[in-house]
Amino acid sequence: MRATTIHAPFDMRVEEVPDAKLQEPTDVVVRVVLACVCGSDLWAYRGESQRQPGQRIGHEFLGVVEEAGSGVSGFAPGDLVVAPFVWSDGTCAYCAEGLQTSCPQGGFWGSPGSDGGQGQAVRVPFAEGTLVKLPADAASDERLLTALLALSDVLGTGHHAAIGAGVTAGSTVAVVGDGAVGLCGVLAAKRLGAERIIALGRHQVRTDIARTFGATDVVAVRGEEAVAAVRELTGGQGAQAVIEAVGTEQSMRTAVGITRDGGAIGYVGVPHGSGTGLDLGVMFDRNIALRGGVAPVRAYIPELLPDVLDGTIDPSPVFDLTVGLEDVPRGYRAMDERTALKVLVRP
Repeated sequence: MRATTIHAPFDMRVEEVPDAKLQEPTDVVVRVVLACVCGSDLWAYRGESQRQPGQRIGHEFLGVVEEAGSGVSGFAPGDLVVAPFVWSDGTCAYCAEGLQTSCPQGGFWGSPGSDGGQGQAVRVPFAEGTLVKLPADAASDERLLTALLALSDVLGTGHHAAIGAGVTAGSTVAVVGDGAVGLCGVLAAKRLGAERIIALGRHQVRTDIARTFGATDVVAVRGEEAVAAVRELTGGQGAQAVIEAVGTEQSMRTAVGITRDGGAIGYVGVPHGSGTGLDLGVMFDRNIALRGGVAPVRAYIPELLPDVLDGTIDPSPVFDLTVGLEDVPRGYRAMDERTALKVLVRP
């Protein structure tokens, strides 16, 4: 089968790899219908996170079950399914409490020895603890299918950030970052009833999406200027709930600077670069809470799925470039050069 591999910084290839196949009774094989490139994939692409030469890549996909192991009763060939970006056994204590990302038997697609989502097919371990079945008729609705793909990562990650930030009905929220996760954070905050949502971003195409998702204000500057702008918009106090969706030192400093005393930051930007940007003394003095991390999207899919299916929320606009599998390297270049927000892959 064909799959995307990474060999060195900026060296993405689509190559022949061994076919995905059942290895354990609890496995299924999924033929990929849609996949995508994540902003976090760019850190490997740029050489900021290490990968083995030839390692698979991609952790967001949905598709059709082609084969199910003898121990699988909840899925059958022909089922349309979405996969969260981490597989999990569904039976351990962490899975029971909705923290599937800490499952001892879990793992990330594209890790050494596993299939990546940016390929023709994927072996899914612990299928019943991992996959979520989708309505069969969704396969014929291109917009809906694209929106459902967001459940594999970015929509659930934005929701995780909003929950960590303590977004509630009537709250004021600020979102640091105008990538797909930040935009889904806007969507999540709106869904949770935020009254005012301030989107921080300097790319008008993206902030226009933020406005359609529910942002009431846009701050198009960075650093201290951004802090001053948000404080001016909030009567000098800052936002009660802040979503940090970038992961750099500057973005975290901005998040702390725009948080209201007694507020909270929900952080989901994958940390990269030097330092953390955290001044614990400032956070202590101002009673700022910090919650977040790797989003257990498997726990959120059952809650978010009905709203995607009925159109209450539609994250599909974050996908603004579509490529075939053989063109995935071009998709990485487009995202790296910021000519694309999030690339959809059709194998």
